[in-house]
Amino acid sequence: MITLIRDGLISLLEASGHVVVGQAGDGNEAVAEALRLQPDVVLMDIAMPQFDGMDALRKIKAEALK
Repeated sequence: MITLIRDGLISLLEASGHVVVGQAGDGNEAVAEALRLQPDVVLMDIAMPQFDGMDALRKIKAEALK
């Protein structure tokens, strides 16, 4: 179900002219992908497996500012 929702969001974003450069299924993967891809915008689910979206965003911010 989560993959279906994520795919739908990607379709909507791309249909409106945005470029989706990555996606992740859990907090750890989200951090790794954001640091690897360095996107301009991150759209994050707050309730993700491994650790939640807020913790993932804090880690991304901390690592990106090093």
